[in-house]
Amino acid sequence: MSSLSIDLGFALSENLKPQKNYVFYCQSCGNIIVKDRKFLRVLPLPSENWSALVEEWCCHPNPFARRALHPQHGDCFLGDTFFLLNSRNESQVSESPMCCSESGHHASQSGSNLKSEENTRVICKCCKTMLGETVSSDTIKYYVTEVIIRPSEESFSPTPRSQFVQGMVAQCLVELSSAKSTFRFTVKGDNGKIYILIWLLNSDTLLVESLGSSSSHSVFTLFGDIFMPSSGPVGTWNAVKVLYQPCIKSKNKDLADAWENDIGVHPLKFPSETCLELLLILGLSTTSLPPSLRCMNSFQAPHCECVTERDQTNTHVLCT
Repeated sequence: MSSLSIDLGFALSENLKPQKNYVFYCQSCGNIIVKDRKFLRVLPLPSENWSALVEEWCCHPNPFARRALHPQHGDCFLGDTFFLLNSRNESQVSESPMCCSESGHHASQSGSNLKSEENTRVICKCCKTMLGETVSSDTIKYYVTEVIIRPSEESFSPTPRSQFVQGMVAQCLVELSSAKSTFRFTVKGDNGKIYILIWLLNSDTLLVESLGSSSSHSVFTLFGDIFMPSSGPVGTWNAVKVLYQPCIKSKNKDLADAWENDIGVHPLKFPSETCLELLLILGLSTTSLPPSLRCMNSFQAPHCECVTERDQTNTHVLCT
């Protein structure tokens, strides 16, 4: 098997810079969603409880009470699993989400928040994949698992779907655990339902595999994807060990409710279809293990969750 040389992820917080042109692609089919967008500001969003913290620190009434943080023209706001773009006053038709993607309708009141319902979903016009949702009449949320961002001068290379999903989820786990000392996560869909509980055990395990060994010919793959470590006689992977619990069909409902109400658990929100993809990836990985190794304290253990870093780009790849 040949080694995988493509860049599987794009760390938005580090690589997305102002005053540079970027192209946004649908990850599933490669359709251009936003073309040659230049941002004046690229800013991280505060945590979801930022408003409550402001009230604790301010000696006067909270000036941001009941006001959402929406990007202005030329802004890009970065969240944990999404980014927000302003959709007003676009100079190029190709940048309009109504042209390169389909959405039911925008909100009639500027600045009003919308629930993630069917008529607010932003859908790729070519492959009908959900890319994000409309947040207000002039703000669109795109999920990091659905859109690939590249500088305009770089060519687009497609990435196998399961590798990309795993890579972006791994990137979220590693960054949040490092920044917030958070090791338990709920994976929620855009419908508000919890699909998976993930417990991050550690992210400093190093796996070494000889590419010439017989085992390398039976590497576990998904959806026809093939992942191999960096080229050479020996491949090394920085592995992230996790345990997980599925929460579909009312499974583990009591535990999911307890985690949802626990301030030490961080929610990760993705499109519901992507949550099911991730659950399938983890489930197939678990079934590749001997029965005696599939569970630990009622949690299920996937075969191997890996994070690789290439050069200094902090590209994290979750693989099985």
